[in-house]
Amino acid sequence: MAEAATSTLTEPGSRPGAALGVEVRSIDWVPDAERHGRVWHQAPLWFLGNFQYFTIALGFIGPSLGLPLGQTILAGVLGVAVGTLFMAFHASQGPALGLPQMIQSRAQFGYRGVVLVLVGTLFTYLGFNVADQVLLSQGLDGVFGWSPGWVAAATAVLAILLAVYGHDWVHLAFRWLLYLSLPLMLLVTAGVLTGHAGGHAPSAHLAFTWAAFFAQFSAAAAYNITYAPYVSDYSRYLPRTTSARSLILSVFFGASGSAVWLIALGAWLAIRLGASDGLVGLREAGDHFIPGLGAAAAVLSALSLIATMGMNAYGGMLTVLTGIDSFRPIKPTRKARVVTILGLAAAWYLVGTLISANAVSTVFTALTLMLYLLVPWTATNLVDFFVVRRGHYAIADLFNPAGIYGAWAWRGLTAYAIGFAAEIPFMVLPDLGGWHYTGPVAEHLAGTDIAWVVGLAVSALAYLVLARSLDRDGESAAMVLSEEELANS
Repeated sequence: MAEAATSTLTEPGSRPGAALGVEVRSIDWVPDAERHGRVWHQAPLWFLGNFQYFTIALGFIGPSLGLPLGQTILAGVLGVAVGTLFMAFHASQGPALGLPQMIQSRAQFGYRGVVLVLVGTLFTYLGFNVADQVLLSQGLDGVFGWSPGWVAAATAVLAILLAVYGHDWVHLAFRWLLYLSLPLMLLVTAGVLTGHAGGHAPSAHLAFTWAAFFAQFSAAAAYNITYAPYVSDYSRYLPRTTSARSLILSVFFGASGSAVWLIALGAWLAIRLGASDGLVGLREAGDHFIPGLGAAAAVLSALSLIATMGMNAYGGMLTVLTGIDSFRPIKPTRKARVVTILGLAAAWYLVGTLISANAVSTVFTALTLMLYLLVPWTATNLVDFFVVRRGHYAIADLFNPAGIYGAWAWRGLTAYAIGFAAEIPFMVLPDLGGWHYTGPVAEHLAGTDIAWVVGLAVSALAYLVLARSLDRDGESAAMVLSEEELANS
């Protein structure tokens, strides 16, 4: 099993009242003695995770396709509810196993086979941070006239620092940013609801179409589904006895509440204020209500998005180290963590500086690609955890390529491949460097994108059928040995 590096610094949360230091664990199993935290901490973490500028931009997608305000909000609410449901169920895996999400996925895809999923997951982390960098550079330039280049560099540095310090610092930073930003956003929203934030009747003709409705619905669903690969990374330090139901509810209401709120606000800014950038629109609406309110809200929204970039960098580091460990066992030392985070930051910074596309288009394209890649994985993983194995795994074998789960688990890999292939005829891929794709079935549906729904159902059914041939007796014996090994480690 991968071993955490020894350190003279305090391990975060290793005992009650421990000082916050640089986290020493990464892809390793978290022993019961180091478990800490409370279920309610998950709600503000994920509320703040969506309580920022990126979410406002999601509300621009429907209006950009001609969808009216009420229908944009309805599509957003439905999409958020569906996407957050999958995300919240993944969160319950953290305390049950004490492992990062991608390590646990070795049970479905194999010790080395999980690399297939890691590629899609790493794309998600980098894709989010590229889109975040584009949003921040354009938004802060529009609000304050700040140099996009300096904004990109500064955001990368702040995100790196948060990712290096790790799990406990992410939780702490998110809670404080929520305390600071919540009153400001409440005031802005009050201005909108009372008619004191400006606004006017839409100048463009807006009308319902299924293609636009499903585009907004899918983007909203994708937003929280794409948190699925790392939501349990932030619940894995909770005690093993944590109530799964309480944890699922805490994550669900935290992540969905802020997403619904800001998607609705973004739709209003796009349609009634005529804003083309969420941060600029937020500043204009707030300042129209109370001078200076909009600028302060814009700054806090930007800082919250930078914190989310730090969360993405942390998750990306876990993904990369898991991939390396799958072929060459490593000790996840502090140096390995820092070097990996720096490498990821260089990658998203360089890609982000090369993108000059409209921010809304960048967000929509990134979310669509992430959704196509992650849906077959989330279906396979959740079916395995809740239906097939019911949360019981031989944890020690997840760190052994010759263990019960094998190096290449053909059942999970096959289910993923079948699900992704089933998506292709239904895909509607937005413009990507001048290239776009609409599947033959999607063309018959007038461009309505239901590819991810198809992929979800097909992957889940395929894995259920294939999992019937699993060696459950052999795995039960491996679980007994695993518990003995963990107890003696």
